[in-house]
Amino acid sequence: MSTPTAVASTYEQRLAGFDWAIGERDLGYRPGGPINIGWHCTDRICQTGRAAKTALVWEDAAGAERRYTFDDLRRLSNAFAAFLQQLCEPGERVCLFMDRVPELYVGVLAILKMGAVAQPLFSAFGEESLWTRLDDAATAVVITQRKHLGKVRRVRDRLPALRHTVVVDAATGLQDGEVPFALDAAPRVERFDVHPTGPETPSVLHYTSGTTGRPKGAQHVHYSLIGQYLTAKWVLDLRDEDVYWCNADPGWVTGTSYGIIGPWACGATQVVLDAGFNAQRWYQFLARRRVTVWYSAPTAIRLLMREGPDPPRQCDLSSLRHLCSVGEPLNPEAVTWSAAVFGRPFHDTYWQTETGCIVITNFPGMRIKPGSMGKPFPGITAALLDPRTLEPMRDTGRVGLIALRPGWPSMMRAYWRNPEGYAAKFRNGWYVAGDRATVDADGYFWFVGRDDDVINTAGHLVGPFEIESALLEHPAVAESAAVAKPDPVNMEVVKAFVTLKRGFAPGDELELDIMNTVRRRLSPLAMPQEIEFVASLPRTRSGKIVRRVLRAREFGEEVGDLSTLMEEEGDPMDDLERVIRDYVVKEYLEEGDDREIADATPLISGGIVDSFSMVSLKRFLEKKYGVQIPDAEATPDAFDTVRSIAGVVRRVRARAATA
Repeated sequence: MSTPTAVASTYEQRLAGFDWAIGERDLGYRPGGPINIGWHCTDRICQTGRAAKTALVWEDAAGAERRYTFDDLRRLSNAFAAFLQQLCEPGERVCLFMDRVPELYVGVLAILKMGAVAQPLFSAFGEESLWTRLDDAATAVVITQRKHLGKVRRVRDRLPALRHTVVVDAATGLQDGEVPFALDAAPRVERFDVHPTGPETPSVLHYTSGTTGRPKGAQHVHYSLIGQYLTAKWVLDLRDEDVYWCNADPGWVTGTSYGIIGPWACGATQVVLDAGFNAQRWYQFLARRRVTVWYSAPTAIRLLMREGPDPPRQCDLSSLRHLCSVGEPLNPEAVTWSAAVFGRPFHDTYWQTETGCIVITNFPGMRIKPGSMGKPFPGITAALLDPRTLEPMRDTGRVGLIALRPGWPSMMRAYWRNPEGYAAKFRNGWYVAGDRATVDADGYFWFVGRDDDVINTAGHLVGPFEIESALLEHPAVAESAAVAKPDPVNMEVVKAFVTLKRGFAPGDELELDIMNTVRRRLSPLAMPQEIEFVASLPRTRSGKIVRRVLRAREFGEEVGDLSTLMEEEGDPMDDLERVIRDYVVKEYLEEGDDREIADATPLISGGIVDSFSMVSLKRFLEKKYGVQIPDAEATPDAFDTVRSIAGVVRRVRARAATA
C-alpha cells in the first residue's frame, strides 16, 4: 500500500532541518513572551481574517444543531472566562464534567484564557471515580450539566477545596454553591484581558490510570500548543478548507489535544456528534457533514467492520480524504478494510496522555505497512531500550521498551502531587513509555504490547497484538484479547478471549480451527493453548481493551485501578442506576423541584412516581436494555427505589443470558 514517490518524500523533507521553532513562527510566538492556548485558538484565528469562518458544528442524537464561528468562540470564551474570574483564581483547577456539548469546548478555552487549569473528566464516571480525581486535584470549580449534578452533590461534602458548581443548563432548583451559566444567552464580551500565561504555565490536567495505585494527573503546560499544532497540521494534514471530525470525548486527552487545541490552532472547522456509537448514524453523519479528515479509534473501526461493507455503500463518503486512528494498535485487517471501503487507509498514530501529542506515526504520504505504528514525528527522538540495561538497541527485530528523549513541547511536566511517580517514568535519560515494540530495517516501529502485557512462553517473548491480529483473520472472530496464563512447564502460555461474529457459535471444533489459524499465521509458541469465548471484553470507558484485567484473573492477582473501566466485560448496563435516576428526574420532577434522587429514595411510596407511571418506566428500560420484564416482577414494591429497579433489570437480563 503506497502513495506516489513525490508525496512520500514529504516525511524526509519535514525531518531535514526540523526545529520546533517552525511551530513558534507559524503561531507568532516569541520565546520568552506570553503564550495562551485559549487566545491562540480564537483571537489569533480572528486576527488572520477568519472570524466569520465556521469553527464548530454540533449535533446531538436527535439531529438538533448548534453552530459557531471563530468570532463566536472568541466572544463566548471571553464571556465564560469573565464569569469564571468571579469564582476562582489563576492556577486553580476547574473541572469540566459534561457530555460533548458546546459548553465543554468553549469552557476549556475560557478556563485557559483566565489562567486556571482545565481538568476535563469523562461524564460517564461514577461518583467514586469523580471524587478520586476532584479530591486529588483540589478542584475549586466544577462545570457540569443538570443530568450529572446529582453525582457532584453526592461527593461535594468530601471535597473541601470545591467552592462552586456551575450548571450550564439549569437556572432553578440549585443549591448553595451552585450557580447557573447559560452560554448562548450570555452577553458576548468583545474584549477580555487574557491572563499572561507563559510557556511553562500549567494548562490542562488529564488523569490516567495505571496498573496500581490511584489515577495519576498528567500536568501539561501552555507551550504544549506548539507540538499539538504542528502534529495536527502535519499528521492529521489539516488544511484551511477541511471539515474535521474527532470521535474522542474531551474527557480523554485525544479529545482535548486533537478535539479542541490542535485543530482550532490550525483554524479548522470541526464537527461534533454528541451521540453513542451507531454505524448507520456515523456513516450518515460523515456524509451529511461532508467530513474530509476523520480521527477515529481501532475499537470503533472494528465495530464498523462487523457491520459489513453494505452500510458505507449507502452513503456518499467521497468527501473523505485522510483517515487517522489512535487509542490502541490498529490491526492490519482494519487498514486493508478501510482502503477497500473508503478508498484510503487509516493511518495509525501512537502517543499517550503523558506525551501530550503524537510522537510516532504513519505520516501522510509515507508508505503504510499495515499493522505498523510508523516512524517518529520530526523532533521526536525515539528508541527501543534493552529491558535489562536500559540502553538503546541497534539491531532490528528485537523486542524493546519504547523510549523518547525528553524535551518535546507537549511532554507532561509532572504527575500532580506525585513526584515519585513522575520520576519513575524517566530512566537513563529517556522517557520510558511502558510499551514494547520492535523496529524493522526501514525504521518502522511495530507495537508488541504493554510492558506488563508481553507473554514470556518458554523463554520467548510473544506480543499480544500480533496474536490478536492473527485471531482476527479467522472469519468467526469479531474481537480478541491475548494474555499470559501460568504454565508449570513453559512458565507462561497464551490464552485468548474471543467474541464471535453473528452466525457463529462456540464449540470445540471452532476453538481448534481458530488455534490452528494462529499456529499457521505465526508459530506454535504464539498459538493459544486455550480459547475462552466471551460475550464482550473488558474495556476502559474510552474503548481500549484492558488485558491486565484478564491476565490478573488467570494469575489470581489484584487488578489495580478500575475506575476508568466499563462494568464487568463491558456490560452495556454500566451505570444502570444513573440511567434510572436521570429518567425519573426528567419525567417525574417539575422544574425547580430540587429533591435528591438517591439509590434508596422511595419513588412510589414517596409520591414521586405513581403506580400507573411505572408502566412507562418499565417500557423505557425494556427498550433500552433489550429485556422483557414480567408484570409479576414489576410490582410497586420492586419498583419503589432506583436500587430495587436496577436489581429487577439485572435479574431478568441474567436469566435471559443463561436461557
